[in-house]
Amino acid sequence: MTVASLLRVGYLSTLYHTSHLLRQLRRVEKDLEIGCRWLLFGTGPEMVDAFERQEIDIGYIGLPPALIGMARGVSLVCVGGGHVEGTIMVAGPSFLSLEESDGVHSFLSQFRNRRVGIPAAGSIHDVIFRALLEEHSIVDVDIANTPWADLIPYAFRKGEIDAAVGTPPLALLCKRECGTRTVMPPESLWAFNPSYGIVVRRELLGQEVLIEGFLRLHEEACNLIRESPERAAQFTVSALPGLDEDFVREVYEISPKYCASLPEPYLESTFEFLPVLKQLGYLRDLPRPGEIFESAFVERVHPEPHHYTSL
Repeated sequence: MTVASLLRVGYLSTLYHTSHLLRQLRRVEKDLEIGCRWLLFGTGPEMVDAFERQEIDIGYIGLPPALIGMARGVSLVCVGGGHVEGTIMVAGPSFLSLEESDGVHSFLSQFRNRRVGIPAAGSIHDVIFRALLEEHSIVDVDIANTPWADLIPYAFRKGEIDAAVGTPPLALLCKRECGTRTVMPPESLWAFNPSYGIVVRRELLGQEVLIEGFLRLHEEACNLIRESPERAAQFTVSALPGLDEDFVREVYEISPKYCASLPEPYLESTFEFLPVLKQLGYLRDLPRPGEIFESAFVERVHPEPHHYTSL
């Protein structure tokens, strides 16, 4: 089938992504009157590979993996936002939190010769934490990248890692199952960092009605999470059996910064990743800022001020 009759959407297990709501409520099929195939991926880099193979048309993805893909020639462009500040660090009770430490350098120093579990190399969590270590000249932290973020709690229980950096759902799961606590909150790792956005194949840009329709559904779902977390949690649990609504609501509350728009702080934070990605060796050639975003679609869908933070 062509894209005109079937939309292939890549998504992650991350609970606060609107993919779970749109998938459960069949909003794409009902509102856009198009077939939709939802494809689950373990990490953003894995999703970029699927884009390169032209197996998906739209994806929910952190911006660093998308930037790495763009730099190597994958035909991608970001057309909408989703959430900011979605990276958090947890550790066992024997470690001091940032608040309890004498600054960031002192905080990070306690993880020297310790092992920190992080999702795949090149994921936004990986890039943020490596950049932080680089900035503070901490060179002897052992980073254990995992192909699936869901493996990190198992590593905690087996004593294979001492801390973890990842999403709010991962942090809450580690807290519940492994007795960890938050040692570095989302806003302290990288302010306004774009934890995920809506990315499309460039070949899809000519289908304005389809893209704007998808972004409109995405924005409605962002509003639902922000304004009616109880209802949103009910739908998410229906989409992902085995979870409980209290857990999902707690996840929503950790970093309640949901919106579809692409305001200047979102763009600027994304551009700040470019030299960091190059310095860390994840890319050689930098995509030009004008190649990363196509904001016209979401500006028509969401002309009002953004909802990520209170203005």
